[in-house]
Amino acid sequence: MAFDGIVIANLVQELNQKLTGGRIVKISQPEKEELILSVKNYDTYKLFLSACASLPLVYLTDTNKPNPMTAPNFCMLLRKHFNSARILSITQPGLERIIDFTIEHLDEMGDLCKKHLMVEIMGKHSNIIFCDENYRIVDSIKHVSGAVSSVREVLPGREYFIPKTQEKLDPLTLTEEAFFHHIVPKPLPACSAIYQSLTGFSPLIANELCYESGIDASVPLSSLPEEYQLHLFRTLSGMISQIQNGGFHPNIIYQEDAPTEFSSLPLHCYEDFSNTRTEHYESVSALLENYYSSRNKLTVIRQKSADLRKIIANAIERDSKKYDLQLKQLDDTKKREKYRIYGELLTTYGYSLAPGEKNATVLNYYTNEDITIPLEPELSAIDNAKRYFDKYAKLKRTHEALTRLTEETKAELEHLDSIRTALDIADSEEDLAQLKEEMMDYGYIKRHYLRDKNGKKPSKKPKITSRPFHYRSSDGYDIYVGKNNYQNDELTFQFASGNDWWFHAKGIPGSHVIVRSKGEPLPDRVYEEAGNLAAYYSKGKDADKVEIDYAEKRNIKKPNGAKPGFVVYYTNYSLMASPSLAGLTLLSD
Repeated sequence: MAFDGIVIANLVQELNQKLTGGRIVKISQPEKEELILSVKNYDTYKLFLSACASLPLVYLTDTNKPNPMTAPNFCMLLRKHFNSARILSITQPGLERIIDFTIEHLDEMGDLCKKHLMVEIMGKHSNIIFCDENYRIVDSIKHVSGAVSSVREVLPGREYFIPKTQEKLDPLTLTEEAFFHHIVPKPLPACSAIYQSLTGFSPLIANELCYESGIDASVPLSSLPEEYQLHLFRTLSGMISQIQNGGFHPNIIYQEDAPTEFSSLPLHCYEDFSNTRTEHYESVSALLENYYSSRNKLTVIRQKSADLRKIIANAIERDSKKYDLQLKQLDDTKKREKYRIYGELLTTYGYSLAPGEKNATVLNYYTNEDITIPLEPELSAIDNAKRYFDKYAKLKRTHEALTRLTEETKAELEHLDSIRTALDIADSEEDLAQLKEEMMDYGYIKRHYLRDKNGKKPSKKPKITSRPFHYRSSDGYDIYVGKNNYQNDELTFQFASGNDWWFHAKGIPGSHVIVRSKGEPLPDRVYEEAGNLAAYYSKGKDADKVEIDYAEKRNIKKPNGAKPGFVVYYTNYSLMASPSLAGLTLLSD
């Protein structure tokens, strides 16, 4: 992703078209580092501004956010100056990631005056700064003292300026001489030399420029023939002309239906990838809101699932240590058969042994070889035999108990691993609620009841609305994917009919995938797409290939007392699948 100077230029173009000349009718600050300006200009627009270090944003939106009961000081200051103020212009200095809103308003004496609202989209250095007509800082949404930054203080009374922390060139005024003098000689890969030398250029756009020029982005420019260097400059000049003329084409690159990159220029470098698609937008604001809402949703789910992940990780670590110890103890019980043989041989040959012997060498009639048996000299041969039989009996009991315990611990580890995989699949709070319910049912989390006014526990569990994924294959077949163990059980044993097909990644945690057969043989492509789904929603998602078992649902059984999601089958087929959503359409039921 690249919220670079080119995207800012596209955004400035759109904001100028819709907001310039409009009046600010409302200002709110829903979060500590966010503003929403309502601007009346024929239509009413909501301008969202965020200086959040992790997600700085600027775009037009239709979404409202709740406001705090008491407006923060910065919001109150803006309301004082900008109430019914008019937006004169919206500009971008060079290709910097900065937007300058020039605003005209009436002061206390009723005279017209100008102010500037500077919005800086610079990652952790992002800020929203309110300046007077002479660019002296009145206040900012984030104060930066000299103790925090030695480059620039952002405090009331200080002069506003754009810090030149890197010696970068303005691409809008770049000459051929400057290109060959400052960029070409750099001992860096071509892609790095471009984005580290030009303001507003991101690695994504630098890589796209190299692709369009037909040069290898990893090769230093200085090692290329002069005609290639000149061709790169001309391609760059064409790109700059496109930006200056407003020839923007906002687009998002999706990989496996997940947004991975966006830009305001076409990204031809992704055309060679078979698992990507491009979605085009008329508005860069719509692009930004769509892209970041998807990412923000995933981030929120990740944050909300952090506690559950920690509980599962701790349980897995604890059970893994226990399992390793049990296996070591189980391995120690292998010597039990040796003790049994010692006891039998001493019972057989003990009459010939002299009292006080420390060892007895006798014929082992199981192997027809001599064997030396250690003895306790103070005990008789029969007592030594009894001692070995007692050791054998103890180790036998230990072996039987440990065999059962290791199977239980292994099953619990597999269950925990399946929950961890389900946490990776979860994409809503309802999904997390169902996983939390499973963890409470199996004792990983203590259940806390909200008692009624009479002090009684609720008679029913809370209703959970999480539903499996529903896909449509390219041949029109319905495919369902369980998001967790409870949904896997429900899909396989309550939803699916006997002649539907069941798919699952072999030997690793993953979702149950059910294909509705419609009572007819499935086309080969449906098997492939369902297998790809089962691989995608499994622990092997990041592998190139995953082995998938599939069978008719009638052949899938659940043992009594088995953990949720666990099944057995003895008649099945197998295929190798690539984790992919290609050819499938996600439906919203």
